[in-house]
Amino acid sequence: MIYDFDDFWLVQFYDPSWKVWATMGEEHAAVKKELLEHFKTLETELGDKPYYGGEVFGYLDIALMGYYSWFKAMEKFGEFSIETEFPKLTTWTKRCLERESVVKALADSDRIIEYVYVLRKKFGAA
Repeated sequence: MIYDFDDFWLVQFYDPSWKVWATMGEEHAAVKKELLEHFKTLETELGDKPYYGGEVFGYLDIALMGYYSWFKAMEKFGEFSIETEFPKLTTWTKRCLERESVVKALADSDRIIEYVYVLRKKFGAA
């Protein structure tokens, strides 16, 4: 169970979420494994609820969907599929994307991938 969302998100999840596209070799494999464990935690926390707070779209959903635009880059460079490996999380994202306010607030995932290519060169992972 996530008792301290800030600790989970800012400390545990954040590092592997960018290192999965900024590293290579053994470090990349270790970071990918760690990131997948964090996605598993997110899916476990969601359980069978429609939203993280239960029946109502709340602040945790807002915070997590704010990062959704980066999921595609994590999948691409991490060589995994959120849809395949985390079906409940995928259902939740689709549900959240039905909200116009969410869609309007998201960055373009394809542009983020373009940006990540630039960052990968900077980090020597290209």
